[in-house]
Amino acid sequence: MFPHRLPIALLSALLAAAIPAGVLAQAPAPTTQVLTMLTIKPGVDRAQIMRVMPDEVRETVKLYLDGKIQQWYSRSDGRGVVFMLNAGSVADAEAITDGLPLSKADLATFEFVALTPLTPLRMLLNPPAAPAKDDRER
Repeated sequence: MFPHRLPIALLSALLAAAIPAGVLAQAPAPTTQVLTMLTIKPGVDRAQIMRVMPDEVRETVKLYLDGKIQQWYSRSDGRGVVFMLNAGSVADAEAITDGLPLSKADLATFEFVALTPLTPLRMLLNPPAAPAKDDRER
């Protein structure tokens, strides 16, 4: 986890724990990005990867310049990359990655996580509920 994002993660966890499940279900949020993890398949020969990489890099740069890749990172384990794709669904993200040379050559696997705005923040937009009167005050 990134240290500068810790307060957001903490706020999200606290809000999620404090909000009844039905409240969150009332306000579905749209998918705005898809976290996509590309992992080179185990046992793939490095020479195969190196033959495909020039085309992979070109296609990835095109996706970035076309606004389909918001951010991209190398995995610290050296087994692939992570993309933040500007996509409205996992299906849209899959359509993007299916065109990549590593995918076409069946040298990589992909994992997808649909991301939405932090919907528990919606409760902060509503005015606080009036406190219930205690029967003893009547």
